[in-house]
Amino acid sequence: MNPALETEQERSKRLKKVATATIVGSMLEWYDFYLYATMASIVFSKVFFDKSNPSNAAMAAFATFAIGFIARPVGGMFFGYFGDKFGRKKMLFVTFLLMGVCTTAIGLIPTYDSIGLWAPALLVFFRIIQGLGAGAELAGAAVTSYEHASDAKRGSQGAWPALGLNLGLLLSSLTIFVLTLNGEEFLVNGGWRIPFILSFILVLIGLWVRKSLPETPDYQEAHVEKVKTNPFKDILRTNMKGLMVVFVLAIGYNALSYIFKTFSLAYLTQFQGVSAHVTSLSVTIASLVAIFSVPFFGWLCDRWSSKKVLILGGCLSVLFAYPFMLLLETANNTAIYLAIAIGTGILAPMMFAPQGSFLSRQFAVENRSTGVGTGREIGTAIAGGLAPLGALGLVASSPTHSTTGVIVILLIAAVLVVVAACCDQGYRFSKHKN
Repeated sequence: MNPALETEQERSKRLKKVATATIVGSMLEWYDFYLYATMASIVFSKVFFDKSNPSNAAMAAFATFAIGFIARPVGGMFFGYFGDKFGRKKMLFVTFLLMGVCTTAIGLIPTYDSIGLWAPALLVFFRIIQGLGAGAELAGAAVTSYEHASDAKRGSQGAWPALGLNLGLLLSSLTIFVLTLNGEEFLVNGGWRIPFILSFILVLIGLWVRKSLPETPDYQEAHVEKVKTNPFKDILRTNMKGLMVVFVLAIGYNALSYIFKTFSLAYLTQFQGVSAHVTSLSVTIASLVAIFSVPFFGWLCDRWSSKKVLILGGCLSVLFAYPFMLLLETANNTAIYLAIAIGTGILAPMMFAPQGSFLSRQFAVENRSTGVGTGREIGTAIAGGLAPLGALGLVASSPTHSTTGVIVILLIAAVLVVVAACCDQGYRFSKHKN
């Protein structure tokens, strides 16, 4: 339907469907990924790997978290391309199904003691397939919410995926918090399977919601006549700058974000002896903070512009890099809650909420899904997988378990966010400042 011909009631109904579908999909993606990251740092080394060498098992388990990021660019490019060719709605349905089925399947894999090397092999297989779906989910959700919005609301509505992210973090961290109320023994002895298997309920709800999702008005308008051009060729020929802006921003943001919310948990568990009960509560608190901060930063994008909000988030992250690690090193519960609440609850949302509008407006409608999916997911694969793993390796290789190297990574990542935001060229494809 042409938005110009919609009644106010029809427009409200359409936007509610889009908001629900976008938020639920992003919620499942980050429920899956945070759940996996937590279990990889706490449980999987004891369940899916040879326990005779605990240190090697821990690194191998955490490496499987990074493996999922290798698949993300492939998913982003593949499903992004078909999103431009056949529509946003169809691809959102497929990617959601891939993620959900794989998460449930991980909860059903037998242990290393039961089937030997088949256990880590199956874990890696499902992790890769899960990564394919996740690689396209954010791009699809961001582009969909952006293209359904009016010019004046593209900042706030583009933040819907960020809200879903933090709802997913809240749900998964709260689940782990409840499962570890009486210690980690229940979690290690099979309790970890519960949240993976129960995610199937989220899948059923999400599929039902996305089935009725309308196609975006921008896509329908651009595809009144069948598009015969290749989105990849279009971008490489006419918009390499936009692709590089998205790529650099993804590297900077994901390095910061995954150190804030993934490396920190592994570091606290392995080097500071902090329990999973405390770390899961810290993420629960941070997620609660983010549920309020994301809409605020989305609103700020409409008032200021997504570019300015991104720059502010990057600059504040530079200032917070050293205090963040200093707070974690204390191993004090209150300090941990504060560090992760600021990093994951305020700074990461400040840089993620603007991305729905900022990334989308770097490309024309005809190749937007391909451009966002390709640039963002290649950057995510590099930084999201390697930054926390590299940071953990730096700490492990230091005789004193120094975190200086981690601080340097945080500083470089924050500078990359600022540089990418300053190179914004969305004015080419959007009449609105957001």
